Amino acid sequence: MSRLLFLDVDGVLIPFGGPSGHRHRTFLPAPPPDADNPLLARADPAQGARLLALGCELVWATTWGEEANVSLAPRLGLPPLPVLDEPDRDEPDRDDPDRGAQAGLQWKTEPIVLHAAGRPFVWLDDEIGVADRRWVAAHHPGPALLHVVDPVRGLGEDDLGAIRAEIRGWPAGP
Repeated sequence: MSRLLFLDVDGVLIPFGGPSGHRHRTFLPAPPPDADNPLLARADPAQGARLLALGCELVWATTWGEEANVSLAPRLGLPPLPVLDEPDRDEPDRDDPDRGAQAGLQWKTEPIVLHAAGRPFVWLDDEIGVADRRWVAAHHPGPALLHVVDPVRGLGEDDLGAIRAEIRGWPAGP
C-alpha cells in the first residue's frame, strides 16, 4: 500500500511573498524563467529531489491542473505526475452537505480522500482548515498528515523534517 503526497503549487512550491521590501529568492539560471509566468523563477529546482526522497507517490492537488506537469515539473526535475481533477462547480448537488462540500471545506478535500482510497497520505497546502481536518478524520480510515505550509516562504526544510518524522512509521508500500 503506497503512501501518497498531494501537492499544492501556489504558496507551497511558489512562495507568495512577504512584507514590503522583502525580496524573493529566485533560482536562476536553471532553467530560464518562463516569459508567460515569471513566478516560476521562485520555484526552487531542488524541491523535486527533496519531495521524491520522501518515498511517496506524488500527485498534483492544485488549480494549475495539468499545467503543473507542463510548466513546473520540468523545472523541479519531476516526471509528469497524476493530477487531482477539480470538481465541476456547476454540479447540481455540489453544495449538498452529505457530499462533504460544507462551508469551509476546500474543493480538494473530498477528491484527495477518494483518490487515496484508504492509503496513507500527506497533503501539502497553504489553506488547510479545521473543516478539512474534520472531514478527512471522518472519511479516511488510514494515516493522514494535513500539513500547512507558510505561503510567504513556501515549502522549507522544517516542513520536510516534520513530514519525514510523521511518515517514518507508515507503511512504505509495495
